[in-house]
Amino acid sequence: MKTILQLLRVQQYVKNIFIFLPLFFGVIITDPPTFWRTLLAAGFFCLAASAVYIFNDLLDIEEDRKHPLKKDRPLAAGKISKGAALLLLAGLAVPALAGSYLLKSQVAAILLVYMAMNVLYSSVLKHIALIDVTVIAIGFILRLFVGSSISGVPLSIWIILMTFLLALFIALAKRREDVLLYLEKGEISRKVIDGYNLEFLNIAMIVMAAVLIISYIMYTISPEILARPNGHKTYLTVILVILGILRYLQLCLVFNNCGSPTKVLFKDRFLQAVIAVWIVTFWLLMYR
Repeated sequence: MKTILQLLRVQQYVKNIFIFLPLFFGVIITDPPTFWRTLLAAGFFCLAASAVYIFNDLLDIEEDRKHPLKKDRPLAAGKISKGAALLLLAGLAVPALAGSYLLKSQVAAILLVYMAMNVLYSSVLKHIALIDVTVIAIGFILRLFVGSSISGVPLSIWIILMTFLLALFIALAKRREDVLLYLEKGEISRKVIDGYNLEFLNIAMIVMAAVLIISYIMYTISPEILARPNGHKTYLTVILVILGILRYLQLCLVFNNCGSPTKVLFKDRFLQAVIAVWIVTFWLLMYR
């Protein structure tokens, strides 16, 4: 069971919290029917994501065996056979698509686009510098569309833009880890790192961070926010956003410890505290 859970990468399910963002920013996350329908949609998305991870691992067995961390993945380590992995992949993908279709056909369509895009990504696009990180960021946009579709909350252009920039920022951080690994070990764990170097990634991350902060500032003074009773005070949360981004940059550029965003999120108390305070502050301003 531990091996199967590792193959499914259940720790990555935290990414699907983005499905709930339209509800949170739309101030309807406290509506029980909408919340539970969204939770069900997120569950189907988790199944689809695990199917995608299995497909990617099947293609990357040889590359993963050269990676100091990925070599312990079930397929790379030989803990599970290719045949069993293929059966599990089908056992996840079919219920994900069928269940999401019964829930709402539009959600199933988005899920199908997500899976098709990731098949193309795992096969070809992840080997093309810049396209690889862009596809990852688009995956987070699709999560927003799932939440918007199931809840009926229209997406703000600022929410879409901020999500894209944040995902791109984090994807660039992951590529930075690959470059650092190459510089330390002399082994290329990903073919795509030929298109990156440390200086470029450092600059790109800083640019993404700056544009992300500006986008959030614009969001806090947008008409939809100012229309709320306490909306004019939302700009105060900009301080927390800046602090959170600076912390992530510190982890990357100073401590060289930001390759896995999920591990960072689960382990870094400073970042956890900043996010928690931001959620509480935003909640108090928007939901009262």
